[in-house]
Amino acid sequence: MINWTPHITVASVIEYKQRFLLVEEKSNGLCVINQPAGHWDEGETLLEAVARETLEESAWHFEPQAIVGLYYYTSPNNQLTYLRICYCGRHHSHEPERILDTGILHTLWLRRDEVATLSNSRSPMVLRCIDDYLAGNRYPVSLITEMTSSLQIELK
Repeated sequence: MINWTPHITVASVIEYKQRFLLVEEKSNGLCVINQPAGHWDEGETLLEAVARETLEESAWHFEPQAIVGLYYYTSPNNQLTYLRICYCGRHHSHEPERILDTGILHTLWLRRDEVATLSNSRSPMVLRCIDDYLAGNRYPVSLITEMTSSLQIELK
């Protein structure tokens, strides 16, 4: 039996003047467009992960304020299944001289209609996250509860 493990990722939807922050990145030799997004690393909270990934990929500091949605997608390219937790929030200070993550070519700000016409979105989750954000989907970040080892239930 093969051990199936979904890849847990975080992404940020950041809107400014009706434009959305996106990144152009190299993935499997192709140039694709995505939200600032990446894998959840061991030892960090999901909120820390989305703030870190946004900074590393876009050079913008990001404060997640709500969850837009949870999305799962199996890529036809690599057959990997991704579970994306998408956040929206406030971007603040920018570090324009910051070196972006390996593979990130540059950032761009696009309107929703421009995103819809892209032929190189990394996945259908890119536009869906924007559409859900525009539809007003907002769930409290407290929807996801971090359980620590200090919370133990005694079995009798």
